[in-house]
Amino acid sequence: MIAVGGSIGTGLLLGSGAAMEIAGPAAILSFLAAAFISFTVAMALGELACAHPAAGSFGVYGSIYLGSFAGFIARAGYWLGMALNIGAEMIAAATYMAYWFPSVRAYIWILVFSALLLAVNLRSVASYGRFEFWLSMVKVLTIMAFIVIGALLLFSGHVAPQYRAHGGLLPNGLLSPLLAMTFAIYSFGGVEMVAVTTGESQSSKNTPRAVWLTFLILTFVYLGAIVVLLGVMPWNHAGVTESPFVSVFRIARIPRAPGLMNFVVLSAALSGANAALYVGSRMLFSLSRTGWAPASLGRVNHSGSPQFAVVVSSFGILVALALALWAPQNAFRYLIGAAFTGMILAWLVSLAAHISFRRRQSPQQLADLPLRSPLGQWGSPLGFALVTIATIQTWLSPIINLWSGLTCLTLLVAAYVLLKPPEKG
Repeated sequence: MIAVGGSIGTGLLLGSGAAMEIAGPAAILSFLAAAFISFTVAMALGELACAHPAAGSFGVYGSIYLGSFAGFIARAGYWLGMALNIGAEMIAAATYMAYWFPSVRAYIWILVFSALLLAVNLRSVASYGRFEFWLSMVKVLTIMAFIVIGALLLFSGHVAPQYRAHGGLLPNGLLSPLLAMTFAIYSFGGVEMVAVTTGESQSSKNTPRAVWLTFLILTFVYLGAIVVLLGVMPWNHAGVTESPFVSVFRIARIPRAPGLMNFVVLSAALSGANAALYVGSRMLFSLSRTGWAPASLGRVNHSGSPQFAVVVSSFGILVALALALWAPQNAFRYLIGAAFTGMILAWLVSLAAHISFRRRQSPQQLADLPLRSPLGQWGSPLGFALVTIATIQTWLSPIINLWSGLTCLTLLVAAYVLLKPPEKG
C-alpha cells in the first residue's frame, strides 16, 4: 500500500485532465503504454528485490551491477525528487483545506500536516504502515466506486459514450498520445516504491505478492478511471471548470460531490507526502550506510526509524513553500521537472541493472527466484528504450523541463565528484 499510496495522487487526480486535453480519447493509449512501461519496471525490481532485499533498492542494484556512479545518482536523484514532492503535496493539502476553512492561512495547515507527517514517520514502521494503509484505502475505494458508477452510467444508457464525439478517437493527431505520455507515466510514478519497502519487510516471501498487487491495483485504477472519464464526459471539457472526477459524480447526481472529492484529493496529498517521506528517508539512509552521506543519517531510533534521515528529507517542505510564495510563476514547474527526472533515473538504473543481473545469473539461480518476469530477458531492454524515448519527449515538451532536468543531472554529477568516498586499500 506504500507504493499504491505514493502513486495515486496528483498524477491521476489532476494529470488525467491534462492528458485528456492533449490527446482526447487517445489518452487511453497513453495510459496503456505507461502501464506496460511500469510493468517492465515492476518486474525488473521484483526480481532484483527477491535477490537483494535492501532499503536502498534500485540504488543498491545500480551499485552492484552498474557501478558506484549509477548507484549514487539513482539514490540521490530519487531522494531529491521525493523531498521536493513532499513540499508540493503539503502545499496542495493546505490548498484543499481552504475549501472548508477559507479564512485559515495556508501556512497553518502546512505546519499542522508537517508535524503529523514527521510524527508518523519517526515512529515504528508498523505504525507508519497502518497510517498509510488507511489513507491509501480512502483513495483506492473512492476511485473504484467512481469507476463502477461511471460504468453504470455508460452501460445503462444514462450517458451517451463520448469516445468518438468531438473529433473522433484522435482529434489532435497521431502524435498526441505520445505527447500525453508525460502525464500518464507520471501517474504510474511510485510503482518503484514497492522495492524500497523490501528492506523492512517481515519476509522476502512477501515481495512477489506485493509487486504483483501493486502493479495490478494501479493498472486497474488508472486504466479504469481514464476509460470512464473519457466515456462519460467530453474530452475537451476536462479540467476547464472543475476536476473531471467531480464532473462524473455531478452527472450521477451524487450529493455533495465537490466536498467528497475534496476529501479524497486531501487524503491523496497526505498519502503521497507520507509515502514520499518514507522512501526519501530510506534513500538517504542507504546513502549514509554506503559512505555517500554523513554517518548520523544512517542511525535509527529505538523504534527502528532513521530519525535524522527523516528530518533532513523533509526539507522540501521549506523549499517548495518558499518558491511558491516568492519565486517566479515557473519555479514550481522547475521543481516538478527535477522531481520527474529523479523518478526516471531510478527507473532507468533499475532496468539497466536488471539487464546485467539477468546476464550474470545461471538458469538454476533464475529458476529459484520467488518472482520471475513473464517478459524474460527482453522486458527490461524494451522498457529501457521506451523510458528513454518518453524522457526525451518529456524534456522537450515543454522545453522548461529540459533545463530543470539538466540542472538536476548537473547537480547530481557534481555531488558524485565531491562526495565520492576515497578508495580503500
